[in-house]
Amino acid sequence: MRESIYTIPVHEVLEEKNGCPVCRIRNLLEQRTLEYIMGAAMMEPDVRIETNKKGFCEAHYRMLLQQKNRLSLALMLQTHLEQVTHDVFEQTSLPLLGGAEKKAKNALRVSESCFVCNKVDHALAEMVDTILLQYSRDAQFVKLFSEQQALCLPHYRMLFEAGRRKLSKKDAGAFEKVIAGLAQRTIQELYDDVSHFCRMFDYRNNTPDADWGNARDSIERAIWFLTSRHPDEKK
Repeated sequence: MRESIYTIPVHEVLEEKNGCPVCRIRNLLEQRTLEYIMGAAMMEPDVRIETNKKGFCEAHYRMLLQQKNRLSLALMLQTHLEQVTHDVFEQTSLPLLGGAEKKAKNALRVSESCFVCNKVDHALAEMVDTILLQYSRDAQFVKLFSEQQALCLPHYRMLFEAGRRKLSKKDAGAFEKVIAGLAQRTIQELYDDVSHFCRMFDYRNNTPDADWGNARDSIERAIWFLTSRHPDEKK
């Protein structure tokens, strides 16, 4: 896998100040990985060996379908199905002790593995390390990070745990206050919008000129906050 596709300037991502910054980085990493494996990399032996063994999760299969290159996906599925047949269903000439259990484990491994998840998770962890490094060294970066619009719950946890591991106690304490402030502000806004959504179904409020404010898509945004994924997101 070419490292250049994971070269994402963190400052540029943070300057956008739209939603969760870690979600934006994750989405960029996913898109670049999907485009890469559906392009010339599909014919690279090392990439095909990995995709044959690991396959993809349900969410990333849907994202691959969105790439509008059904032949490339079909070719990857063809050899992946061959690999699954070999690992899970092919009979050996000499029965081995525990052979059935091994095949069951292989089936579980394949069903729970994903080439894209592995690549993106690894790259995202490195990007989080970059965020923490710059946070500990650059006052302007601290200001830029503190001005982010939102932070979802899964990425709040990711940043919190990484900060505890990577930062000094002093820097970790300050960092935790910043990310807690972003996440708490996000959840409070969502709570207010979801509550307003619920109130709008009271017959006294449900009039043609009723002011819904930001409540109409509050359910989708609340699901995003809790999972880091919008339910209507194209995958």
